[in-house]
Amino acid sequence: MNLKAMATGLLVFYAGVFPAAAELKPREWTIDREKRQALVSIPASTPTNGCPLVFVFHGHGGAAAQAARSFRIHEVWPESMVVYMQGLPTPGQLTDPEGKKNGWNSKPDDPENRDLTFFDTVFRSLQAEYKIDPNRIYSTGHSNGGGFTYCLWAARGDLFAAMAPSGSLSRDGLPMLKPKPMLHLAGQTDPLVKYAWQDMMMTAVRKLNGCAESGVPWALSGELTGTLYPSATGTPVVTLIHPGGHTFPSAAPELIVRFFKENILK
Repeated sequence: MNLKAMATGLLVFYAGVFPAAAELKPREWTIDREKRQALVSIPASTPTNGCPLVFVFHGHGGAAAQAARSFRIHEVWPESMVVYMQGLPTPGQLTDPEGKKNGWNSKPDDPENRDLTFFDTVFRSLQAEYKIDPNRIYSTGHSNGGGFTYCLWAARGDLFAAMAPSGSLSRDGLPMLKPKPMLHLAGQTDPLVKYAWQDMMMTAVRKLNGCAESGVPWALSGELTGTLYPSATGTPVVTLIHPGGHTFPSAAPELIVRFFKENILK
């Protein structure tokens, strides 16, 4: 096959896998003979200190293109580089025990965690290709993707300036977390990841981060209510609460980007 035909074939393949906006470019890495994919948005220009880098993880049964449509980080924050990662078939903790749907291994102490290896490979690759601000690296994700954000916090926490999990928690990673700015988004009627479970997670992180007992209003957008719990050590927690279920509200991306912009690694 000549190069032109090969390029055409790849474009057709990616169009089927990633039906996303033109500014998102499909990328592929081969890790242990397995192809791993992501959608990457590259800013038009890069400041001298490098661009912010945001990793986004879809929920169990989701896909990178769907996460790009829901999170829209590349649209809200075009000055940043955004990576929408694609998971592989993975057994779910609450659903899909046979592992027929795409997801993430959220256990940070698993020595064979293929998704941590995937993250490491992508991160090193982007570092080698682009100028990235090491003080502005972030992660967000919903449901199982939020669980993997917690996993990254536990296993690779020193890399990140702030984290923004949604509709999730971390049982395995909690003892491994170090203080870090966090925004946690939760639905009060979540039938899958119960709000009571998420509330316990948010409380545990506020304690870990040395936050004030009482919060102050931080944002109000539609049904989303944001409360800021300040921290004397510079590791605040924002709880972003809505009355709905296991959903990702359309107003959330702007508030996540706001939180990321407010928190830079020190």
